[in-house]
Amino acid sequence: VYGPWGRPDMALFLFTRSILQGKAIQIFNHGNMQRDFTYIDDIVEGILRIAANIPSGDDSWSSEQPSPESSSAQYRIYNIGNHQPVALTTLISLLEQELGKKSEREFLPMQAGDVPATFADVESLAQDTGFYPKTPIQEGIKQFVRWYLSFYKV
Repeated sequence: VYGPWGRPDMALFLFTRSILQGKAIQIFNHGNMQRDFTYIDDIVEGILRIAANIPSGDDSWSSEQPSPESSSAQYRIYNIGNHQPVALTTLISLLEQELGKKSEREFLPMQAGDVPATFADVESLAQDTGFYPKTPIQEGIKQFVRWYLSFYKV
């Protein structure tokens, strides 16, 4: 999740600060990383849609033959994500474009415990609420940079 008021220890904040200060950005797995960057407005919209559509329990659910897709309880677990992985180098290039400044890049090996790609399966969210997160990464980065420059008075 990224956008205004995000966590300053997350990649987007760290990369933006490094680019502005002329410091190198550490890019793991030699740049072969993809993430499902999801703009905060899409997360909020997804939560609001879920809150307006409280699921009912499945009366046919059985503990003897349980199904992971349902439950007798009134709850569901949803992924809310952009469902379109973006290369980390693309994210950095978009930041450079919006900031009007090139980054210094330090390519490193994969970190222990990390994964090369992540993305959300949002089909159950879409099926139950009719909502797919939709903010393009280009627009989300533009909005984030505008906020960042204003908030930090850069």
